[in-house]
Amino acid sequence: MSNHESHENHVTGYGVYLLVWLGLLMLTGITVAVAGIDFGRITITVALLIAAIKSWLVLTIFMHLKFEDTTFKIFVFVAVITFVVFIVLLFADYLFM
Repeated sequence: MSNHESHENHVTGYGVYLLVWLGLLMLTGITVAVAGIDFGRITITVALLIAAIKSWLVLTIFMHLKFEDTTFKIFVFVAVITFVVFIVLLFADYLFM
């Protein structure tokens, strides 16, 4: 099966895109609400967790990552791990204040 044929079998309907878009809007609203509430030291963690969920939705649904080859998924995984390491190192100083 050629690469073109494999992508034809994975057509995502408009309903899925609409639901994901509504979910992204809902998560954005939750992020704004969390920013207005003082959770103390975990406020940044909650905001980053919500951002990670939103990023995962965009990557898998809108960018069709779940239908890509394993090699490409590994490259994205390495990039995400690198980003997580940078975030942990960046906020390590903030967590111990």
